[in-house]
Amino acid sequence: MDSQEHSEDAQALATPRRYGRPAALARWLMAVAGVIVVMVIVGGITRLTESGLSITEWKPVTGTLPPLNEAQWQAEFEAYQQIGEYQQINGPAGMTLADYKFIYFWEWFHRLLGRFIGLIYAVPLAWFWFKGAIPTGYKPRLLALLALGGLQGTFGWYMVRSGLSTEVTDVSHFWLSIHLLTALFTLAGLIWTALDLRRLEQIPNARPAQLTGVGWIVSIVLFIQLLLGAWVAGLNAGLASDSWPLMQGRLVPEFDSSKGLWWALTHDPYLLHFLHRWWAWVAVIALIVLARRTRAFDRRASVAIHSAFGLQIILGIATVWTGVNIWVATAHQAVGALLVAATAWGIHLLGRTK
Repeated sequence: MDSQEHSEDAQALATPRRYGRPAALARWLMAVAGVIVVMVIVGGITRLTESGLSITEWKPVTGTLPPLNEAQWQAEFEAYQQIGEYQQINGPAGMTLADYKFIYFWEWFHRLLGRFIGLIYAVPLAWFWFKGAIPTGYKPRLLALLALGGLQGTFGWYMVRSGLSTEVTDVSHFWLSIHLLTALFTLAGLIWTALDLRRLEQIPNARPAQLTGVGWIVSIVLFIQLLLGAWVAGLNAGLASDSWPLMQGRLVPEFDSSKGLWWALTHDPYLLHFLHRWWAWVAVIALIVLARRTRAFDRRASVAIHSAFGLQIILGIATVWTGVNIWVATAHQAVGALLVAATAWGIHLLGRTK
């Protein structure tokens, strides 16, 4: 470090803190991020228990309470009986009201947790704003994160609505991917902003981190893997094979290409399962590069990235071998969220050195 750089750093450290309470905001954002990880886990359980279509209406306020008497339960059950999932699958299977109450609980709890996240974000944001505790330049970003939360709820309803007909028995895998990826993008945004605020606490007037070239590449590679994973989940394509590394006794499985390659790439469960399991190794290479580069700045981030993708690979294979066991698959989705968090940490470290 030359004398000019040393002088600039010393001047920055000596500058009186004039704006906001960055440390308090960073702790708050990290807490919200933690609840979003829980939300992703509950969302995974909701999907794996086929609970997502159990509530056929979107009632942002009155829907906070579940049915409170037998008449209300019967009304909800009768509404559910009008859609294809019940008429084609659960009805013929002999679903009872008790069975319905089980799937209703998971969808209700998932929606309730979404409302809770909105509350623990919006109320503190208003308080910090009123107290003048938000550092200069961060209000637009915090409002953008609030808007993302609102979009997440809206996308969730569009996802549910896509399955509310007698012709289909599940939600659109496209809407499911939009719903899940918006949650993961919001998670990354919360962590990134919290890390910027932590740095601002340490170095007054520190600039926010920026995406580097490596950061962009890793983000795109991971986005593709997460998108493929969401489509696999939405199409129940995890059940396309219970063996690894081969599928149907061969490396590349047979798939339906009669409607064109693009349709197969976006709809065929066998091809999407194949792509998801092998694009994972492209993601691993990208994440190893990221981890090695972040090691020089913070070894903990490197360990977090390595640990997350290593465990994710193991859980992905275990999900296949167990025929998509609900708890193994849920753990796979949970670690996916943690991998996003660790990746955001690593990319942020590279971006703040610019």
